Amino acid sequence: MPDSRVRPRVAVSAALCSVLFLAGCGAAAKGDGATAYADDAGPTVIGTDGSAESRVVAALYGELLADAGVKVRTASTRYSSPADTTHAVVEGRISLAPAYETSTLRALPAGQTLPGNMAATLSMALPPGIDALPPARAQNGVVLAVTRATARTHGLRTLTDLAKTGRLTLGGPAAGDPDAPSAASLRKVYGTHLTETGTTATADVLVLRGTDPVITRDGLVVLTDPKDALPPEHVFPLIGAPYAGLSASKALARLNARLTTAQLAALAASVDGGASPSGTARAWLRSGGLLG
Repeated sequence: MPDSRVRPRVAVSAALCSVLFLAGCGAAAKGDGATAYADDAGPTVIGTDGSAESRVVAALYGELLADAGVKVRTASTRYSSPADTTHAVVEGRISLAPAYETSTLRALPAGQTLPGNMAATLSMALPPGIDALPPARAQNGVVLAVTRATARTHGLRTLTDLAKTGRLTLGGPAAGDPDAPSAASLRKVYGTHLTETGTTATADVLVLRGTDPVITRDGLVVLTDPKDALPPEHVFPLIGAPYAGLSASKALARLNARLTTAQLAALAASVDGGASPSGTARAWLRSGGLLG
């Protein structure tokens, strides 16, 4: 069987759909027939998980919505993780939050999965009244990277190329993450011969998040994944359906083709360095002609 850390699969069962449907009905009943969304009929409340990346993406969403004439405000609560913001949207405490594909599925009762059709899987896993709008190009999934010197020495451009090398070490800051690949799982998929070294930053093949600033700072070469062994983590708007009208959906969609992983990493690095999320977001959107 395939290693679960590389290609985890969980079927979204009919029983789960029934439970989620009933949960949605219960929420509506509790509100005397109206779904209990944050600030029902009020402004779109945007929440974040507190990370620089989440804060700047939330600011991008806010600027785009405001430009489209949608009333927005930032939630006073700063959540501790993407899972917490997912639950906050699902429970109606906030209207909208930046979310990531695999992390969102992991936070839901359906568990984690890596299906062929992520949009359909998210749609099935989310309860009624919660929408996963189309994702941006940017993602924060696990990547494997090497230094330029290592890439030149071994001729590395893809994970497939690792099979041609001797015994390199595998490790890095994201090596302990739930969706990080193990040496054994990579061997099954790509025929590699890696030795795990934990979270050390001195490994030959580094396990990182795609927006880790060290990739740009150190000029690392991110190895492509032709067999889709690593779970996707594109950023997308997770939103309560009452707030996902045509104007809002069209405004948020402006970001999809324009925001790349490298650009998101740069924006997050600016915010992490003390820049204002809203100012950073506004300047980037204006530079790209995305605001009116």
